[in-house]
Amino acid sequence: MPVSVGHEFYMREAHDAACAALDRGEVPVGAVVVVDGQIIGRGSNQPIATSDPTAHAEVVALRDAARRVGNHRLTGATVYVTVEPCAMCAGALVHARIGTLVFGILEPKTGAVVSAMRLLDHPALNHRVEVIGGVLEDECRGLLQAFFVSRRKEAKATVET
Repeated sequence: MPVSVGHEFYMREAHDAACAALDRGEVPVGAVVVVDGQIIGRGSNQPIATSDPTAHAEVVALRDAARRVGNHRLTGATVYVTVEPCAMCAGALVHARIGTLVFGILEPKTGAVVSAMRLLDHPALNHRVEVIGGVLEDECRGLLQAFFVSRRKEAKATVET
């Protein structure tokens, strides 16, 4: 895929990964890692299936990319994720030396990039990540909202029986 492909293309790939998480009953968050126009890592939430609290979409995608390139540093890579990263995932972006983060929607409760805190702006960090938010915002929000509506319906049905 050429470098000129826009953010929307890669966010759709992340959205597809989020749909895969949804199909497995996980919170639908997806991520891809891109270098020079090529997707080198993919991930979707899987903490339930793997019994791993660190198996967030961003971490899974970073692990996949690092394995493929044979280096824990992904200097200059762009990470596309459907939801604003939490503190753990934001820290992983710094440690991997990611160049740019592109996310779909804000996460008002645990978002560590813009919403609940601005971890990537901390002056003590030795690496800076460019941040772009709101890409395919409506699609990303719709997927997450549908998941939680479904969960609330399931919970209500369980209480009523």
